[in-house]
Amino acid sequence: MDATDQKILSLLQEDATLSIESIASQVHLSSTPCWKRIRRLEKDGVIEKRVALLNPNKVGAGVTVFVAIKTNQHNRDWLDNFATSVEDMPEILDFYRMSGEIDYLLRVVVPDIAAFDSFYQRLINRVPLSDVTSSFAMEQIKHTTSLPILTD
Repeated sequence: MDATDQKILSLLQEDATLSIESIASQVHLSSTPCWKRIRRLEKDGVIEKRVALLNPNKVGAGVTVFVAIKTNQHNRDWLDNFATSVEDMPEILDFYRMSGEIDYLLRVVVPDIAAFDSFYQRLINRVPLSDVTSSFAMEQIKHTTSLPILTD
């Protein structure tokens, strides 16, 4: 990946609706070579997909909750079962296996406390968990979907 690819990726991360012509002019290429680079980045899996970013408050998902989970189970079968059991829970945006004090961390969005309680009840009834702690985000200080593009 060269500097031109990196610039294309930076532009697309900021606005995936930019036209090929606009991107090409900003990276000093003609349209066809720019389009070919983007297609290659997609084919190589660097660009996974293009999405619309929604305002959570406008779509009824304005409450963010971080759910820290501890379990006594630490084998692959349990994790696979847990992952499968929460796949159909759209409130979960992120699901991480962690190092340190907690085993798993979920980032969950819901419209309100009652919706979180309903989510919580469904979660704890799916697989055995030894400890579940929820922390409600009071204010979002920074949020980005743009990954840092390391330049040469």
